[in-house]
Amino acid sequence: MASRTVSLAHPESPLTQEMATVAAAGPLAVKVCRLGSDRRAGLSLVQLVAGTTRVFLVPERGLGIWKMLVGDVALGWQSPVAGPVHPAFVPLAEPSGLGWLDGFDELVARCGLVSNGAPDFDAAGRLRHGLHGRIANLPAHEFNATLDEEAGTITLTGAVDETRFLFHSLRMETRLVLRADRPRIEWTDTVTNRADRPTTMQMLYHVNFGPPLLGAGAECLASIEELAPRDAAAAADVPSWSRYDAPQPGRGEEVHFARLRSDSAGRATAVLVAPDGSQAAGLFWKTDTLPCFSLWKNQGGEADGYVTGLEPGTNYPNPRSFEEAQGRVVSLAPGGSVSFDLALEHLSGERLTAVRDALARLAVKPGLVHAKPKPGWSAG
Repeated sequence: MASRTVSLAHPESPLTQEMATVAAAGPLAVKVCRLGSDRRAGLSLVQLVAGTTRVFLVPERGLGIWKMLVGDVALGWQSPVAGPVHPAFVPLAEPSGLGWLDGFDELVARCGLVSNGAPDFDAAGRLRHGLHGRIANLPAHEFNATLDEEAGTITLTGAVDETRFLFHSLRMETRLVLRADRPRIEWTDTVTNRADRPTTMQMLYHVNFGPPLLGAGAECLASIEELAPRDAAAAADVPSWSRYDAPQPGRGEEVHFARLRSDSAGRATAVLVAPDGSQAAGLFWKTDTLPCFSLWKNQGGEADGYVTGLEPGTNYPNPRSFEEAQGRVVSLAPGGSVSFDLALEHLSGERLTAVRDALARLAVKPGLVHAKPKPGWSAG
């Protein structure tokens, strides 16, 4: 069968509040629905099905990856935010700069494009950039899915614009591939400066997991070149940075900043291994454009959002003004672009063993681990 492309901006069947199949070919299918209640109202949900793997995306939220199901295993987390949330209910300009959190519950949330870190305020205390930027709350357009039964793949493409008159004009074009024979998604985001003047940008991928992969005894595997706690609160966690405890109501977040070793192809790996060691989630990315890594550990109570984030980025998620002073912004000439290549895979059995072995081969010598925040990495 020849491949078939279907427009998800204008699907062949009307969007309803029930999942409707708009295309199918062998083990591949694309389904869509319109969410119609509470703060979800008006959102469309796209489900890509390839074999036993299902991926859910939300076009109006920057084509964010909401959930991934592999058989009966769910990759994602249980946020106290009952999402997905329509961006109309996310107050990005709220004076604290923390309004982004009102919509946060994705498996993969992009942070950027102008700014991707902590809130940034000017000398008078006015908000310049809110937490994690705007891209996760901007709508996609020109998004289509191509089903190739012979190759066993679904390829989704789309674009998201972050534009402000007289300031910046950035476009992110996404190409995501889901395979029927492997519980893995691969995607490339290409960000282009569409203005006639130079600009700078940032990107961070907030990839988040809760149970069943997260729990007491879970472990983060990565080949560390250098690691430091973000702040004093995280310093006490440095001896156990790679291990997780059971939920502890009232416990604050701990964040570690790192540089990871990459393999011969220039790709870094971070793996979250479930407490019983039988399964894991592996995140893979090219370090030439995503050289920084942040590990977010939020081990509070389950009802408060027990979650960890594996976060490759162009920089560390400090306020943009601090990162810019350290030279950690991406410069784009007029018409210039930069691409970010990542993959997320559910791992078990021989595949998990192979990834473990590959990480062990990279660990030719112990990484440098700092007991305190590293100057130049952490603001303040």
